[in-house]
Amino acid sequence: MAENEWLAKDFYKVLGVSKDADEDAITKAYRKLARKYHPDLNKTKEAEEKFKDVSEAYDVLKDKQMRARYDAIRQFGAGGARFAGGSGAGGFDASGFSDIFSSMFGGSPMGGGSRVRFSTGGAGPDMGNIFSMFTGGAGAKSQAGFGGADYGQYGQYAQSGQYAQSAQSAPQNSPERGEDITTSIKLTFKQAFKGATVSLRSGGESFKTHIPAGVKDGQKIRLKSKGKPGKFGGASGDMYLQVQVEKSEQFSIEGCDLVATLPLTLSEAVHGAKVTLKNVDGEPVVFKVPSGTSGGSRIRVEGEGVPGKDGAFVGIAQIRVPKKSTMAVKRAAKEFDKACGADYEQEVKDLRA
Repeated sequence: MAENEWLAKDFYKVLGVSKDADEDAITKAYRKLARKYHPDLNKTKEAEEKFKDVSEAYDVLKDKQMRARYDAIRQFGAGGARFAGGSGAGGFDASGFSDIFSSMFGGSPMGGGSRVRFSTGGAGPDMGNIFSMFTGGAGAKSQAGFGGADYGQYGQYAQSGQYAQSAQSAPQNSPERGEDITTSIKLTFKQAFKGATVSLRSGGESFKTHIPAGVKDGQKIRLKSKGKPGKFGGASGDMYLQVQVEKSEQFSIEGCDLVATLPLTLSEAVHGAKVTLKNVDGEPVVFKVPSGTSGGSRIRVEGEGVPGKDGAFVGIAQIRVPKKSTMAVKRAAKEFDKACGADYEQEVKDLRA
């Protein structure tokens, strides 16, 4: 932004800070407004223009030298200063600037009137040096000096405010964390029970991750920093895996336990027995069934649950009888009930109540 536009823009007002605000206050105000109007966050045309204004204001006010020149030019313009050609010499309207020039010349405010004329020679003040404090230039004046036509050219240059501006680097944006993403993953029951290493993709790249043993259907797993990448040096977001576990007709997971139905004959339930049941790997596990086991009883084999956790393989007793019974079986069943006695029959009736 050229300095000739500084007179028309109040950068302090743009950032919402006072004219005596320090660097921290200016930076804090800029970051707040930049987050509000940044094109990546606010897609409106108005926000785009606001962001440009805020960035221009910050470019100038964050730099001590540029801020000093801006303040000086704003003060110079606020006093109504102007150059005008006269009869043989240029005139300068110094109303409102007596304090500035008195500090330059070491004297009291320019007395006698509001107009001061500068000649082309003599021991008068060097206007090139005076204006260099506003423009940052070397203060060199034209070969013809200040006066007549050449003075008019300098006055036109000064009035238009076409001063050179140092190139400024673009303001740094605040780091922004990347967005989180959610995706689903399907596992077999065995994978969910024992854990598994799976391949995933994020941001066009493949990576592998380990699914912990004992994961449940519907559970979410967080993978840190595997979401969308951050902006301006910000951290990446996270990935959330929505787990879907295929149902098993034989097994289920309860906490850290592997649970299955343990079929028993009537004799095994009455006398007690050692029976085997295969686990998810197809390996036999021995269950010690105590005598007098009823249907629904839970028999545990410790250390056979979710790998790496304090769980068990739990067999739920299910007493099976023949679907088709012979007369001999039926007679034996009646004899069994009679042999158990009245207390057995009453116990069963109480459980039905």
